[in-house]
Amino acid sequence: MDLLRSLPLGLYLEQPVTWLHYLDARIKLAWLMSFLITPILADPPWRLALVVTLMLITITAAIPLRVWRQQMGWLLLISTVSFCLVSFANDGLLTNHQPRLPTEAIAPLQPTSYSYTLFQLGALRINRRTLDLAIRVSTLFFTVVYSTNLFLLTTAPEEITAGLEELMAPLKKLRLPVTEIALTLTLSLRFMPLVLEEVQNLVRSVMTRAINWQKLGWKRSVKVWLLVAQRLIENLLLRAEQIASAMTVRGFTSPDTHRVQWHQLQLRGWDWVAAFALIIFWGLRFAYGNIDI
Repeated sequence: MDLLRSLPLGLYLEQPVTWLHYLDARIKLAWLMSFLITPILADPPWRLALVVTLMLITITAAIPLRVWRQQMGWLLLISTVSFCLVSFANDGLLTNHQPRLPTEAIAPLQPTSYSYTLFQLGALRINRRTLDLAIRVSTLFFTVVYSTNLFLLTTAPEEITAGLEELMAPLKKLRLPVTEIALTLTLSLRFMPLVLEEVQNLVRSVMTRAINWQKLGWKRSVKVWLLVAQRLIENLLLRAEQIASAMTVRGFTSPDTHRVQWHQLQLRGWDWVAAFALIIFWGLRFAYGNIDI
């Protein structure tokens, strides 16, 4: 069980270098916020278009199959299951419709092609309300999780913090600790692989002991996993203390006096193309993606 390979969420892909890696972190952050914001009050076709767009970006970027197959595969599975569950769920409309006109007055009217129930097989039924809600839930889950993961996959932690610090620079006039926030974010992103490594080591240590869980009982099993969780917290605190000690030994006092510029943020040709495409993206959202109220 290798969590660093089977669950590479939030990890940076150093090789191969795709065209997403060359884009400026600020441009990619603007695209990420667009993917997170535009589903609000959007119609189902726009939400489905976001899912298709994310898939096309992944394919055109030539991200290795071993990387995105597990992530996108699990997300598609969870999204499909949630779509099916919500589609066949009750629409919540418990009131029975009673026609105001007698049957003799309704009969001469010409029938229309409109039908509230779209599919019915015995007790299973899909109507327009549940279908719309299923599309909203499944596409929103996929878009939020995968767009964020794709951003972290193709953007180094130092680029992310440098971009955020650049965008939050006006907040320094309000005396907000922008540099400290950027440093904390850098350390937290670098700490993710350590957390996965500690979880992996503890799970392996439990598996190697070949514990008979059925004979142990659920109460003792809970105690064992509580001990494992306690050990995990202790190991993570120890790692954090080691990092703090290493920074103290090197004379680190504050981010302002020990600044290290890993990346020089500069907009290039493809960044301007991506920015222009973002403007078109928002134009399409306001022109065609609004929900009918």
